[in-house]
Amino acid sequence: MFCELSESRTVGTAAPTVARIRVKPLEYVPEHRVILIVGNYGSGKTEVAVNLAIKLRERGPTAIADLDIVNPYFRCREARAEMEKVGIRVINPDGERQSADLPIILPEVRGALQKSEGALIFDVGGDDVGARVLSSLRDVFEDGRYSMLQVLNAKRPFTEDVQGCMKIRDEIEAASRLSVTGLISNTHLQDETDVAAIRDGLSLAGEMKAAADLPIEFVTANESLRGEFDAEAAGCPVLWIERRMLPPWKLRRKTDRADRVLGRDPNR
Repeated sequence: MFCELSESRTVGTAAPTVARIRVKPLEYVPEHRVILIVGNYGSGKTEVAVNLAIKLRERGPTAIADLDIVNPYFRCREARAEMEKVGIRVINPDGERQSADLPIILPEVRGALQKSEGALIFDVGGDDVGARVLSSLRDVFEDGRYSMLQVLNAKRPFTEDVQGCMKIRDEIEAASRLSVTGLISNTHLQDETDVAAIRDGLSLAGEMKAAADLPIEFVTANESLRGEFDAEAAGCPVLWIERRMLPPWKLRRKTDRADRVLGRDPNR
């Protein structure tokens, strides 16, 4: 059994290109080439964006634009080397601007939007503050050829129920002047995530789907839970993810362990 996407729509003035994509069951097939990942602070947007980019790269050209001006620790640019290694183009400020928490819209972003092929993922900052940067690109999105997906994490403050999720959605839409088109169930407890947490998240996503009349595009599940989580019973595509975004203190411990194993001097 395969899912087929007969039309690949584009952003900008270029005509739609036709592409037939044959994928395995339960695999997410984006409706549009431009995918905006939004949600509340701490929902796991960047982890989703990076893992989704790596997955979509298996099917064709993929780029990811880092528009997170809110969180200095969890931004997709931190996984730049890993993504570029598999051929993903990472769009973010270079040089002295690389760590800037400024609403810098690079010319490369508009250039990528005007292309007619290849997936383009936007890692957007948290809440309405992070989403506001999208309003400066609204002219490019006027034809509606984009997917703006709200990441839901039932284990985060302010989004434990539908009312909280709806409030976040409304604030993001007002700030970005764009519309949320779908949902991502990404409930996790970092290293403590288990199948029960994922099921709790799916339950909340189902309530949000009914209340907001929005589809659940996919649910995330840790690769380590493949033997426990029943993907067939999820009722939507599953994105199996690996945790790639680590806080600086955990990255440092990871580097220290590698130095010890390789006999390197950590002070050099």
